[in-house]
Amino acid sequence: MDAVPPRARVYVACVALLAVPCLLPLPATHAPWWATGLLAALCTACEHGVRRGFGGTFYPVLLAGAFLLPPSAAALVPLPAALLSPVEHPPVVPRRVWRAAQPALAVWCAAQVHGTLGGRDAVVGRDFPYALLPAGAAVLAFCLVLTALDGGLRAAAGLVPPRRAWRGLLTRTLAPVAVHGLAGLMMAVLWRSPYGPVAALLVLLPMCVSWWVFAQYHRERAAHQATIRALVQAVDIKDGYTRGHSERVGQASVLIARELGMDDDRVEVLRFAGILHDVGKLGVPTRLLRKDGPLTPEERRIIELHPEYGHEMVRGISFLGEARAAILHHHERLDGSGYPYGLAGDRIPECARIVAVADAFDAMTSTRTYSRARPVEAAVAELERCAGTQFDPRMVGALVRALHRCGWHPAVTADEPSHGGGPAQRAPSTGAPR
Repeated sequence: MDAVPPRARVYVACVALLAVPCLLPLPATHAPWWATGLLAALCTACEHGVRRGFGGTFYPVLLAGAFLLPPSAAALVPLPAALLSPVEHPPVVPRRVWRAAQPALAVWCAAQVHGTLGGRDAVVGRDFPYALLPAGAAVLAFCLVLTALDGGLRAAAGLVPPRRAWRGLLTRTLAPVAVHGLAGLMMAVLWRSPYGPVAALLVLLPMCVSWWVFAQYHRERAAHQATIRALVQAVDIKDGYTRGHSERVGQASVLIARELGMDDDRVEVLRFAGILHDVGKLGVPTRLLRKDGPLTPEERRIIELHPEYGHEMVRGISFLGEARAAILHHHERLDGSGYPYGLAGDRIPECARIVAVADAFDAMTSTRTYSRARPVEAAVAELERCAGTQFDPRMVGALVRALHRCGWHPAVTADEPSHGGGPAQRAPSTGAPR
C-alpha cells in the first residue's frame, strides 16, 4: 500500500464517509462520556503497546465499548488510537483514515446488534448465560463488517482478483475475534460490577501475557527475515547481473500465487522462495559469475549446481517450508530437459513451477548491460509460446491474468559489465538467469 491505487483511495474515502454518521449521537441518546473517554484512552494505550510489540489490532477494549456504550459512543472509542498510533509505512493519511473508519463501523454495528438483543441490560444485571447470546451476535457482526471491508480494500487495491478478495477472511478472523469478544464481555461485566472499571482492567493481564509470547514469535520471524535479506544482499553483491532480480521474482511469485487462490501463508512462502531462488550462487566461484565470454561445458556444470547449493544453505530454516523445494527445482522444465534432476511434469513441485515462470518473466523484462528489456507483451508472448514444454501453462496463465489486473514495472537491475556471454548463455528461449 506504499503507492495506493486511485480506486483504493476512493474506497477508503467512501468507507470514511459511511462512518461519519455513526459517530453522531441520536437526540435521545445520553452517552456516558467519561466511560467513552476512559475506554478510548485505554484503547489508545493498548494499541500503541501492541503495535510496538509485534503489530496488530487491539479488540477487547473495542468490544467492551460495544457491550457498554450506545453505538455512536462506542464508534468513538477507536478514533484516538487511529490518530495517535504511529504509521510505519506511507502514505500516512489514507492509512490513518482507514484505521479509524473500519473499526468505527465495525464497533457501531456490533453495538447496534448487542443493544437490539437486550445485551446491555443483560450485562448490567449480569444475566448469564443469556448475556452470551447478544454478545456472540455482536462479535459475529463485528467480524462480518471487518472482513467485508477488508475484502473490499483488497479488491480495490488490486491485491487479489475480486472473486477471491473475501475468500477465507471470515474463517481466519472469527476465532481470534471471538476470544477477544469473550475478554471484552468479561471487561464489561466487571465494569458494571460493584468493583468498577479497575476490576475490568484485570481481564487484560492474561491477554498481555499471551501477546508477549506472540511478540517473541514475531521477533524470531523478523530475525529470520533479516537473515534472508542479508543472504539476498550477498548474492546481489557477488553477482551484479541479479541485482534487484530476486526481490522482483518474489513479487511476481506472489502475483501468481494470489491469482491461483492460495492462502496467505502459502503466498508468503512463495515470496520467500522467489527472493531466495538464486541464493546458491554464493557457492559458485565469482570468476564464473562475472566471466566475459562463453562458458565451457565444465563451467556450465558448476553454475548449474547453484540450486543444490541454495537448497543446502536454507535446509535448516524451518519456516521456509516448501520454499526449499522451489529453490532446488526452479530450473527444472516441464519436458524434463531442465536441471538439476531432469524432473518433468507434475513431478516438479508446484512452488518451483511458479518461481520458474516468475524468474523467466523478470529476466526478460529487466534491462541488462548486454540487452535491453523486452516489453511486457513480448515477454508474455514468449512465456505462452514455451508453456507446456518449459513452463506450466497454468502458472503462465495465472501470471498473465495478474498482469492484466496489476501491471508490471521493470527496472534496471545491473550496473556492472556483462559476465555471461549474452543471451546464448542463458535459457535458450526466455533469457532467464543461469
